[in-house]
Amino acid sequence: MNKKMKELQPDNRPDEKFLHLGPAALTEAELLAIILRTGTKEEHSVQLAEEILCKNELSYQDILNILNLDLEDLLKIKGVGIVKALQIKAVAELSLRIATTSKRKSLLMSDPNSIAQYYMEQLRHNKREVVVLLMLNSACELIKDEVISQGTVNSALFSPREIFLEALKNEAVNIIIVHNHPSGSVRPSKNDIEGTKRIKMAGDLLGIALLDHIIIGDRKYTSFQESGLINQ
Repeated sequence: MNKKMKELQPDNRPDEKFLHLGPAALTEAELLAIILRTGTKEEHSVQLAEEILCKNELSYQDILNILNLDLEDLLKIKGVGIVKALQIKAVAELSLRIATTSKRKSLLMSDPNSIAQYYMEQLRHNKREVVVLLMLNSACELIKDEVISQGTVNSALFSPREIFLEALKNEAVNIIIVHNHPSGSVRPSKNDIEGTKRIKMAGDLLGIALLDHIIIGDRKYTSFQESGLINQ
């Protein structure tokens, strides 16, 4: 520890607490306060951070707020301007990318659970249904994944045209569709089932196999392949 760090004494300032005790000793509000740096005339940075983390229906602290709150929500909080809002969302995006990168090494295209776990953190917090297309080569290795549509709170748009234009452009031989249900339920809707049938039929005509359609919920998933729905 250098001279400047020794001169600091732990108090209610989270940066000094971090230097003396390490990040694990800080609360989530204190960690967020280090990002925010300043509060308002009425609140210090930790109090502002606590307010951000409590911005939910039950008014309890939840670190997932940095993922769930969008820019518009954050800007409604007194003391949060565009710079602080962008900082918070940047941290949220970095956390998602870190979680995704750590799981990518174990990602297996032949294992629905592996695929679901890889995309879980990216999709389960989204307030709208998002459809991700996974494009694979003949050895079932991932060539590329691409968000091909974003729907409403309870409806995603399954367009065979958009799916196969993207698949053909990337010379994919096999495809897998992954999409989320913001409700948290993983039960396939009528639209999910009918849309999957249309995509499989179109793929059969084009020589591009639809291997699976995976629905992501809140820490759970449904695989059409595992459920026997992919060939119905």
